[in-house]
Amino acid sequence: MDIWNLAADLGLTVRERRGTHRSGYAPNSKHIDLTPGMRGRILRGVMCHEIAHHVLGHRPTDFGLIRKRQEAAANIWAAQTLITPEAYADAEHHRDGHITSMAIDLNVPDELVVVYRSTLLRTDTAVYVDPRMGVGQFAHRVEVG
Repeated sequence: MDIWNLAADLGLTVRERRGTHRSGYAPNSKHIDLTPGMRGRILRGVMCHEIAHHVLGHRPTDFGLIRKRQEAAANIWAAQTLITPEAYADAEHHRDGHITSMAIDLNVPDELVVVYRSTLLRTDTAVYVDPRMGVGQFAHRVEVG
């Protein structure tokens, strides 16, 4: 996924600048501010996380519990946007579950591999991505043998 095109398609302006926070999303001006010097998979992950705040309609808050929930939701959205179930399964198989090796293969920060892994439910016969209550309530299902 080309994260730069996604930002442009959503009408977001991306700029590299120092500020009071390292990187962030300004909803009123539709800006994503990035810390200077970020590159590669870290930049890709941070950008997708900030785009998630826009897509999910998050607003800045000083209330810690709400902020924590927003950050968690943005991480999940970014992980599920950048990592496909097939690519994750392949990386996990080839790298024996080693987080950093998987993250390099998937071209995402280590944190997003951990977040993606936390959205999985493993049973004897299948692995479910983002399972919820009820029959058929999951984002993806992979049969295991």
